[in-house]
Amino acid sequence: MDRPLRPLFDKSIRNEVQVVITSLSSDGEQHLDILALNGASAAMTISDIPWGGPVGAVRIGLVDDELVVNPSVSAMANSALDLRIAGTKDAILMVEAGADEVPEDMMLKALRMAHEAIQDVVAVQEEMRAAIGKEKRALATSGIDSAAREKVQAWLVDNIQPVLDTTVSKTEIYKRKEAITQDLLAAFADDETVSPAAAVKVFSEQYKKLVRNRILSEGIRPDGRKTDQIRPIWGETGLLPRTHGSAVFTRGETQVMSIVTLGTPGEEQRLDTLGPKDTKRYLHHYNFPPYSVGETGRIGGTKRRETGHGALAERALLPVIPSVEEFPYTLRIVSEVLSSNGSTSMASVCGSTMSLMDAGVPIKTPVAGIAMGLVTDAETNRFAVLSDIQGVEDALGDMDFKVAGTRAGITALQMDIKISGIDWAIFETALAQAKTGRYHILDIMAEAIPETSADLSAYAPRLFTMKVNPDLIGKIIGQGGKMIRSIQDDTGAKIEISDDGTVFIATEDETAAALARTRIEELVTVPEIGAIYTGKVVRTTDFGAFVEILPGTDGMVHI
Repeated sequence: MDRPLRPLFDKSIRNEVQVVITSLSSDGEQHLDILALNGASAAMTISDIPWGGPVGAVRIGLVDDELVVNPSVSAMANSALDLRIAGTKDAILMVEAGADEVPEDMMLKALRMAHEAIQDVVAVQEEMRAAIGKEKRALATSGIDSAAREKVQAWLVDNIQPVLDTTVSKTEIYKRKEAITQDLLAAFADDETVSPAAAVKVFSEQYKKLVRNRILSEGIRPDGRKTDQIRPIWGETGLLPRTHGSAVFTRGETQVMSIVTLGTPGEEQRLDTLGPKDTKRYLHHYNFPPYSVGETGRIGGTKRRETGHGALAERALLPVIPSVEEFPYTLRIVSEVLSSNGSTSMASVCGSTMSLMDAGVPIKTPVAGIAMGLVTDAETNRFAVLSDIQGVEDALGDMDFKVAGTRAGITALQMDIKISGIDWAIFETALAQAKTGRYHILDIMAEAIPETSADLSAYAPRLFTMKVNPDLIGKIIGQGGKMIRSIQDDTGAKIEISDDGTVFIATEDETAAALARTRIEELVTVPEIGAIYTGKVVRTTDFGAFVEILPGTDGMVHI
């Protein structure tokens, strides 16, 4: 919701603005996110708050190889694409997508269709504004005195070059910027016409302007790379001896450790939301500790950024996760960011692919991700798309465009922009450049781990399955769970039973699994007339003896 609304506010606005979205009811067939975003835009449009909307949002599905606008929840169950897009009448502002290896040309077609569909949504909001909209408030602005600006700019001409020429680490760039800032403040310490805040602001503006212009004019980025050049990459698997699977992926100064844990089907996450799904067997968690950017900070609950990055990485890998029939485990990946300078979410995708392969999970094919940046000049219509952006390029640039996928196509896509929109030429360039970068990263990942491990970790539980008559599940569980607890205590195996009669036996010991299976088979075996059984006399009466021929099944031997 926030991402398409925020770029349309004037940067000088100082009032706090809050949009509260409340879902009052749901029919289970209409997606709430698209409705909510359009409602938020409509509220902003008819309000007196200065804002550059309205914004329209739609969802595009790919059902039976046909693109569909705003498909129902039921239709999306068979869709190869879940594309959510928001934009103004003239340009796209936000893109979020999960896809089943959708090719770039199909993605572009879907984006164009989405923008066409947005027009009707925008038109309705414009009608609302004309009919019931309030008059917008006048926006009070403040600026830096022109004379003070000129003084600082003149000083910077002779002093800013050292930081522009720095093509080393992020830390070194920050040190040089801090040194120049201190020299700048000292130079104007006795000048009452130039405040420290104004001097620092002019420096930031000038640095941003010069860095962007050098990228557009010379194709040189802050760290000296070309626009399509990716930082050095290396990866390694199996670093942690006790986990089920692990891998570290390093790209430049960004490093992520991903750890895989395999669990039983009963450990899948249960969801209590207004969404269409009530369980999830593949979970991806992402942690971004303060030390990863050389800072201190309080570590508490999961922040919005961590939730979003984990969801993006999860969405990118979901299409290659084996089905429950192929691999009946619950899978959890935790990506720990060890060092950050640009696109840790895409590093999480790469590291997690490698850790899944290390764990022996039979994924369909490897997935890699790359973050693309953008620098534009509206006056000259120039633009440069940047591959594998780092932190400073994200801060000074106009776009953060993340693309993840396989060699066959895209599996996840996310775009945030800081300007009022981008045109189709930029989209096409960014997708083509991202594809080239993705292939390059996949090649390097293949050097670290060419194929999925043939065996699961010795510490991972082995899952054995068997089918029983659903009517006999009660016999396995026993009164108050007494029977199933007895089997688990005697064998050391963990047993879970689904409603369709599928029994899962989880243990690291195959002998224990065989014993548990035998105990269960005995419980659900139906005695056959004419068969001979050796049993234990459990009770005698005046008219005969009761003999337990199978667990829970007694036969009477008449006197």
